[in-house]
Amino acid sequence: MSRDLLILLQPGFSDPAHPGERFICPHGAPIEGLLASDPARVARLDVKRVPFARPRAAVVAVLDEAHQGLPVLVFGDEQPPPADAQTLGERRFVNDPQRILALLAERHGFPKVH
Repeated sequence: MSRDLLILLQPGFSDPAHPGERFICPHGAPIEGLLASDPARVARLDVKRVPFARPRAAVVAVLDEAHQGLPVLVFGDEQPPPADAQTLGERRFVNDPQRILALLAERHGFPKVH
């Protein structure tokens, strides 16, 4: 994987436990806002939005079944991963939303959170 991969829940998802209602991920919403603020920078990384239901095949394919929590930023090999990245086999990733926001600024030039 050459580019960083950001995986988020699709906004407006439904949850079978709450029929007829639609939701956004409270952890992904600030990241979605940052992405919307600068579409040109979004082109510097790969972004996937996946359905709420598990198993989340796109996440399992990159990490595994035990690591389906979102959002997650999986590091490509264009830049070295940060020292605090988690390791799963060959993959390095971060799933803390605040750290993801900081890394989007550091690695891809998005504005920093003040």
